[in-house]
Amino acid sequence: MARTSTASPSRTHVPLGSLTQPGARAGASCRACGSERVTRIAMNLTDGSPVEFTSCHRCEHRTWAEQGSARALPVDRVLDKTRKV
Repeated sequence: MARTSTASPSRTHVPLGSLTQPGARAGASCRACGSERVTRIAMNLTDGSPVEFTSCHRCEHRTWAEQGSARALPVDRVLDKTRKV
């Protein structure tokens, strides 16, 4: 069974966008090369710590940081925080 649109003809279609489009990456840049072509994901680790993971599309540099902080977290520290007790 085919679906039909019930949207009003006067509505403007707004594209969903993509994380790889420049408008979706306000302020995020790579710490190694400065590129704005990055993916940044905010999450909570197993111990409840809020962090941001940033991955560069240009140089493939990856960074973990405490959320809202410029301080980078070493990978071994991130792994310690994700271990279940």
